[in-house]
Amino acid sequence: MTNEQYIKAIEMRRSRRAYLPKPLSEDIKNVIKEMVEAVNRNDGVNFIFLDDATPAFKIFTGKFSAIVVCGPDNQKAREDSGYYGESIVLQCVYHGLGTCWVTGTYNENKVYEMVKIPNDKAIYGLIVIGYPKKRFNTVEKTMYKATHKKNKTYQDMIEYCDTPIPEAYSYGMKLVEAAPSAVNRRPVKFRYENGVFSAYVPDPYSDKSIDFGIAKLHFILGVRAKGINGHWTYENVFEEIHPQKIKFEKEG
Repeated sequence: MTNEQYIKAIEMRRSRRAYLPKPLSEDIKNVIKEMVEAVNRNDGVNFIFLDDATPAFKIFTGKFSAIVVCGPDNQKAREDSGYYGESIVLQCVYHGLGTCWVTGTYNENKVYEMVKIPNDKAIYGLIVIGYPKKRFNTVEKTMYKATHKKNKTYQDMIEYCDTPIPEAYSYGMKLVEAAPSAVNRRPVKFRYENGVFSAYVPDPYSDKSIDFGIAKLHFILGVRAKGINGHWTYENVFEEIHPQKIKFEKEG
């Protein structure tokens, strides 16, 4: 997918809990499995595709599959899981599927019964994927209203700023504002100090780090749309990458 298509998917995405009573086609399942395999090539990330996730849920309706998001007990793995998991979510949404990040409202024991989790890994959450119903049901409407009573703006997420942030960063933050987050809490704190843009979350050894990884991807997609390439360092500082200019020696 292009960067533009990812941004379109961000505009389209909304958490879905009501699905059609038919499972995903085998072709779609195979594509999702390929994406899972690609993500698992990253160190510390361990996703598992679950063909039928319906037994693990009570408030979700219809038929749906899921990606079990798991990894080792460390902060970086949680952040990376959010980052790469959201890339799968956006690809699914762009192609017409319904998705939902879930970190609490499912039966974890059922999941452990259905898939084999390595002993050195923990489940962080699930990404539900299915064919969404055209209309939102009562549960979806109720949960949306409950979690979106007062949305945090991206300005609310900027903890400190000694000078106005660049325009491209502002756009990246607008996409962070649209990022999914558990109960819409948006826990990520951003700082712009002495020209350095950084971020963190309190309680990093929790599902807040999943939210952090998701937010980092949305920010990257935003600044790329404005012509800036960059990456998040291990210290969670956004570092711009400038193309190297080749210098030729003068003749004569």
